[in-house]
Amino acid sequence: MHAVVTRDQWTAARKELLRKEKDFTREREALARQRRALPWVKVEKTYTFEGPDGRESLSDLFAGRSQLIVYHFMLGPGWTEGCKGCSFVSDHFDGAIPHLAARDTTLVAVSSAPLREINAFKRRMGWGFKWVCSSPNDFNRDYHVSFSKEDLARGPVEYNFESRKHGEEELPGASIFFKDDSGQIFHTYSTYARGLEDLIGTYSFLDLLPKGRDEEGLPSPMAWVRHHDRYESAPKGSCCAEHEARS
Repeated sequence: MHAVVTRDQWTAARKELLRKEKDFTREREALARQRRALPWVKVEKTYTFEGPDGRESLSDLFAGRSQLIVYHFMLGPGWTEGCKGCSFVSDHFDGAIPHLAARDTTLVAVSSAPLREINAFKRRMGWGFKWVCSSPNDFNRDYHVSFSKEDLARGPVEYNFESRKHGEEELPGASIFFKDDSGQIFHTYSTYARGLEDLIGTYSFLDLLPKGRDEEGLPSPMAWVRHHDRYESAPKGSCCAEHEARS
């Protein structure tokens, strides 16, 4: 049970929390400045992707802009559907894309699954963002989100900047690239695992609520998450409801 107090008592408590929230905001801004100050690595390798516009290079994916966000979506060859967690993250992309474009930024999802399998799942989910296939190049392996059976059998693999034993051939991540006026491309940042939570606006809403994320006691923090067309009741008129009607 929560304490129930007068409005004046509540306001005093809220002001004290506001002070801490402002401190956190300043700390977050300082961390963002440190992120931007990281050194860069020139991308020397040539990568080619298959997407809705045919074969494209990494340079092509920038679509005329200088900044590129690549979301490494967990969808491997032959999978019947994409990862629930990656789908949860990706549900937040389409609304952001025009705003990112206004700030000289392109967002693209990349998976190792064949393009036909990517497109089938993309249609099911009702997404519009660009999504390309990295196979057969080494892009996802070089950025430590795809692993062969042989890689996994040999022992620990690098993920989230540490060597760990994993059983999955695909893992999630996001990588950031910059292209200068001469066309040179640089890798500036990557984040994995819980570092991807900043891309999930739903969590920002839930963190405002009395129950919060309400994940205590679950087998894993995101165990409650479903593909948006798999929840028990989808809003009428939504793409989820339309998919359920076709199923």
